[in-house]
Amino acid sequence: MTAPVAIIMGSQSDWETMRHAAETLTALEVACDKQIISAHRTPDRLFAFARGAKAAGFRIIIAGAGGAAHLPGMAASLTELPVFGVPIESKALSGVDSLYSIVQMPAGVPVGTLAIGKAGAINAALLAASVLALNDPALAARLAAWRKAQAEAVAARPEGSA
Repeated sequence: MTAPVAIIMGSQSDWETMRHAAETLTALEVACDKQIISAHRTPDRLFAFARGAKAAGFRIIIAGAGGAAHLPGMAASLTELPVFGVPIESKALSGVDSLYSIVQMPAGVPVGTLAIGKAGAINAALLAASVLALNDPALAARLAAWRKAQAEAVAARPEGSA
């Protein structure tokens, strides 16, 4: 069986951010497939992947993109699967360019847009797990335990205070 989540990114350098999505899904025991698919350099690969994603068994696509950030929107235009876009932090504009590109999709081509960088990658994975958990009680329990552990990790008082 194909993993339910596909993580796609435009280049190898995007992995530094997108690995956080993969690690979060792994922690929740959600299988994911990881691929480099550039909207600009490998458009045929993008078209084949996105058009065949549902038939391949994917249920959600997490797409990370920097710079022009066309990958999430193009993927969303080619599939009816939910696509969550993660803007990659860029050197030139700190990822704001990517954020604007992903969030400004025209009506009718939705892309769930997350925060720039690591936080966005982690939250994209959590959002994907939340959607999958709607029909998977075991995953729902793992997600609830993960969230509980996150809450318990927050100290009630600052260190050194009485």
